[in-house]
Amino acid sequence: MDTAIILGFLSEIAYLLVVFGIMFTIAVFMGRQAIINLIIGLYLALLISLEFPYYEQLLGHLNSGESVAAAKLALFGLFTLITTWLSFRIMPDEFREKKIETLGKKFLLAGAATVLVMIFSFHVLPVTEFLTPGTPIQSLFAPEQSFFWWLLLPLAILFVF
Repeated sequence: MDTAIILGFLSEIAYLLVVFGIMFTIAVFMGRQAIINLIIGLYLALLISLEFPYYEQLLGHLNSGESVAAAKLALFGLFTLITTWLSFRIMPDEFREKKIETLGKKFLLAGAATVLVMIFSFHVLPVTEFLTPGTPIQSLFAPEQSFFWWLLLPLAILFVF
């Protein structure tokens, strides 16, 4: 195996594990309702970022591809923060529980949020500017024909839990 392939795979595994770790930490310390609100916020942020008409005006002065990609990621993060905050305001806070209570459900919800971030990374967000193409993680999340099914999986998890 080539060293570049191994390093690319390790960087993507690290990205996947960091995203999952953040989501699981949110689920454990803030509760199930927080991760549910984040998942709803991610879906709304996807909709807003896909239809946002002012990318050219906001990012037109940036020169390199990496700076445009970083700015788009920052905008998506801002959209996610705003829509998650909106979800916290309008959703009832019905899941009052201790940190280790319903850990299995929190694990699955964190996995659902991780799946959303991963498919957004390879289909909508310009994360591939920072990652090496052609690694096994990309072959799992990047194919166009599976985008719809990956997008439905977190909704199915929300429906069940």
